[in-house]
Amino acid sequence: MRNILRSSICASHRTILNAACSSLPNGSNISSYFLFLLLLHGASAALKDPVQKWQTLSGAPPLVIARGGYSGLFPDSSQFGYQFALSDSLPEVVLFCDLQLSSDNVGFCKTGLALDDSTLIAKVFPKNDKTYKVNGDDLHGWFSVDFTSNQLMDNVTLIQNVLSRPSIFDGTMGISLVDDVVELRPPQLWINVQYGQFFLDHKLNIEEYISSRAKKIGVNYVSSPEVGFLKSLGGKLGKSNVKLIFRFLDQQLIEPSTKQPYGAILKDLKSVKAFASGILVPKTYIWPVDKDHYLQPATTLVKDAHGLDLEVYAFKFANDFISSYNYSYDPSAEYLQFIDSSDFSVDGFLTDFPSTASAAIACLAHTKDSPVPPPGNDTRPLIITHNGACGLFPGCTDLAYQQAVEDGADIIDCSVQMSKDAVPFCLDSPDLTKGTTAATVFLTKAATVNEIQNGSGIFSFDLLSNEIQTLKPDLIGPYNQEGLKRNPAAKNSGKLMTLVDFLAFSKSSNISGVLIDVRNAPYLATRGIDIVDAVSSALINASYDKETKQQALIASDDSAVLRAFKKFPAFKCVLQIGNAISDVSKASVEEMAKFANAVSISRGSVVQAQGSFLLRFTDVIDKMHAANLSVYVGLLRNEFMNLGFDFWANPMVEIVTYSSLMADGIVTEFPATAAEYFRSPCSDFSKNLTYTIMPAKPGSLLKLTDPSALPPVQGPAPVLEPADVVDPPLPLVTISSPGASASLNGSSTTSGARVSTASSGIYLLVIGLSAFLLVSSQ
Repeated sequence: MRNILRSSICASHRTILNAACSSLPNGSNISSYFLFLLLLHGASAALKDPVQKWQTLSGAPPLVIARGGYSGLFPDSSQFGYQFALSDSLPEVVLFCDLQLSSDNVGFCKTGLALDDSTLIAKVFPKNDKTYKVNGDDLHGWFSVDFTSNQLMDNVTLIQNVLSRPSIFDGTMGISLVDDVVELRPPQLWINVQYGQFFLDHKLNIEEYISSRAKKIGVNYVSSPEVGFLKSLGGKLGKSNVKLIFRFLDQQLIEPSTKQPYGAILKDLKSVKAFASGILVPKTYIWPVDKDHYLQPATTLVKDAHGLDLEVYAFKFANDFISSYNYSYDPSAEYLQFIDSSDFSVDGFLTDFPSTASAAIACLAHTKDSPVPPPGNDTRPLIITHNGACGLFPGCTDLAYQQAVEDGADIIDCSVQMSKDAVPFCLDSPDLTKGTTAATVFLTKAATVNEIQNGSGIFSFDLLSNEIQTLKPDLIGPYNQEGLKRNPAAKNSGKLMTLVDFLAFSKSSNISGVLIDVRNAPYLATRGIDIVDAVSSALINASYDKETKQQALIASDDSAVLRAFKKFPAFKCVLQIGNAISDVSKASVEEMAKFANAVSISRGSVVQAQGSFLLRFTDVIDKMHAANLSVYVGLLRNEFMNLGFDFWANPMVEIVTYSSLMADGIVTEFPATAAEYFRSPCSDFSKNLTYTIMPAKPGSLLKLTDPSALPPVQGPAPVLEPADVVDPPLPLVTISSPGASASLNGSSTTSGARVSTASSGIYLLVIGLSAFLLVSSQ
């Protein structure tokens, strides 16, 4: 029901959004803007949702607890953060306030006892730093007990203290009083007291502060890692409905009241039941992770606590923190690990990204056995792999392809490279140092081939096929240097596949088809290698020219290659346009329609960005569709560093966005994430659920920023013209002298390389540069 999403919901959302943003007087009155965000999400609300059975203590869905609001995007405990959490989370979202007191006993919300960690207080009061004993250790910084509420509220502004998150809001928002949060009328309010004894030592009684105001401000939960504090507060609250939650810290740390390690208290949950109705624990208490960042078997903590009638809440959830490689950088998968089980479920998450937790609960839980609907205009785009499921296994290996089929891919791909003896095989690049261990075995084969890439490499066409088969694959993710490795346990697993083996595997698999990527044909012709003939012969021998159940897609950035395959009516030709374009001329679309059935475009051709913020959608997809050209969008990756801030560090939001724009296919290295969304009820907008995953809204975050703090707007990407998509005929396949080969530099340049620099080496360079710029901006 993508047409419903596009024509009804998205259109109305953009209308409301534009009206909201245009009403803002030069960035002021921002609070009213969030009311419109509430309307946006409310547009998909309905009266009934599917009945779900949960393994929580109460049987109700788990709670989403927004730590400091939407602190994954805005500074912790800011008004923007709290408002955004309300607008983009489940209706029952709980706002979490880390309570601190000023010297005049005014309560405000701020995580961390030292204020200089997440505010600019050190710049405002440079000489007011102190050192205090906190739980037996010295802590240096700026502390609320040394400032009046007026000093803090009138002078101190917040900053984002996680480097991977936007810093654009730093210094623009003040500290939130507890009363400010209460005025937002949250469905539920959770007060956390991390250092009750510290404030008591400074003659500030948080117990009294809470007990005297609990009913007035509507406190639902109070948590603390201090046993003495909770016991004393419980006595003051009496028969109040406020739930007291004991917060566990790392097991080796000492609880200040009992002087016991938290690990020892964990073994005596009956004693906790005497003063609390639940526990808040680090997520590793439930699903331990080993030193290599892989999950270990679950503990019995949740079941043990539920057996004692104790609720269990888990914390340390964030989309942009490295957790376990088992989740493949899909934050939704981590949430589901804690709730989507017939054995147990936590009662709630404390998270920096409440919309992702909300989606896991409302959309994704209890759907793993649901079928993925077939692709189509009214359902969903094709799930097309890039080197198989190379987010989990080395690309283009038997394991990557097997995983892709298991994960629900519709189309699996083979980027064809050629050996010296003209055997076609699958690998992303002809440079074997990218994706194999060739550099450790065939270093003497290193060469520079300017027609292929800048810089030297070890090229497949310089090695015999039996030599290539001796190589081990090598899994190297695009963000290895930033610490985001992919499944290190499988770094050299699997084996490379010849094109013949790939097609045989595809034939035996339950998929919709294959995509064969044909590159560098002009240069290979000078080496006496006919890649077009090799690919077409393999497809014919596998009967794909007569296949009716599976579609063969031929992809290339060279129009001459696609024209050569037009003689096979059963094959569908896909023109690859690697770099971003801002528009496409009518004449170029008409020219493409002569030799292509579809185009594959970059994400930057669909949505334009300013820095790491989305700016606007283009109409490239619509113009391609007008010429009856299908559109595939890529490359999608799960790593949060690959995502603009408007996607909230959630790869699923990006998938929803391109689906809402009626892309015919998405090209991804993590097909499981796409299939996970499309099998969920939230992918069918005709169901009109209470909560669903909404597409990104370009410009919505930019409206909240100070324009002077933004990076300069870059000029638009080029417009695609006919000259950019038409290539010279392929040269004859002959073995030429080195001089003749060198003279081919001009004629071998494809249209994709001229406009979009989409030859394999340059394309990889562009992706690497984009990653560097994204990291720098963050």
